[in-house]
Amino acid sequence: MSQRVPRVSPWWLPTVFVGCLGVTGCSACEDEKAAEPGPALTKGSRQLTKEQAAQVLARVGDHAITLGEYQAVLERMDRFERLRYQSPDRRADLLNEIIDVELLAEEARRRGLDKRLETQQRMQQVLREEMLRAVRSRVPGPDQIAADEVRRYYSEHKQEFFEPERRRVAHIVMGQRAKAEQVLKEALAASPEQWGQLVRRHSLDRAPAGQELPAELAGDMGIVTRPGSHGAQATVPAAIVAAVFSIDKTGGVFGQLVEVDGKLHVVRMIGKSDARQRSYQEAERAVRVALVRRRVREAEAALEQELRKKYPVSIDQAALKQIEVDLGR
Repeated sequence: MSQRVPRVSPWWLPTVFVGCLGVTGCSACEDEKAAEPGPALTKGSRQLTKEQAAQVLARVGDHAITLGEYQAVLERMDRFERLRYQSPDRRADLLNEIIDVELLAEEARRRGLDKRLETQQRMQQVLREEMLRAVRSRVPGPDQIAADEVRRYYSEHKQEFFEPERRRVAHIVMGQRAKAEQVLKEALAASPEQWGQLVRRHSLDRAPAGQELPAELAGDMGIVTRPGSHGAQATVPAAIVAAVFSIDKTGGVFGQLVEVDGKLHVVRMIGKSDARQRSYQEAERAVRVALVRRRVREAEAALEQELRKKYPVSIDQAALKQIEVDLGR
């Protein structure tokens, strides 16, 4: 008997789950079937005939699991996932996983779980994702976009590929002003090693024992850009960002204490990278990905508009206004 492998990654479950719940009568789904042959017949290392695809692998109650359905599950996996199923034992394990899904779905139907509102809402989300996945699959990949379109996008969106000046900021945070003033005086003349000692001795934000950073990175708060610039760091208080951008050189300390929410900060700049414009060669891959994303958004928007024409939508605004959101729980 083969050793049972861990349960299959759930990303393939929507296809099986939809089939197990017996969803029928969806005209959009029927249109999709007509537009695209099933993957069991068109992809993979083994081409199945219609007769082979219809061959029954297993039966669960009244439902038959066919060879075509089984291979469709395999085809939805990426190449590395499929490597798990090269041996007959592993392929049997996968079939058992599909059977388990069917068994659970059958029992869920018997208990009436498929009639629950939350189940139907989840099913709608599954169907939505399947429709959108089909739309995305028809969008050309990054390498299929024409070079002139890529260059045109880069020329028209150069600001997206401008990297602002970045500075890495560290701090010593304290509560008592008199002590903080003394630490500031020491920090202004401190070497990287001495800075690390000051952080370890005085900062309320120091790392736990055994987890200290190298001395020159002690008190690190991360990398920041000027407020309002692309990629601005939102988690570092604006007053500290302003202070670090007032420092002249790497390793320098801001000459005053910075007060934030009642705490006093000694601010040091521990790194810096100058602003620069990424060249076309550096940005080309990012441009191609951006164009793919734009095409996906356009394709999804077009599908939505098409469906709104196909299925009329009406909204009762008066009823909508009656809804209240309870924030008490």
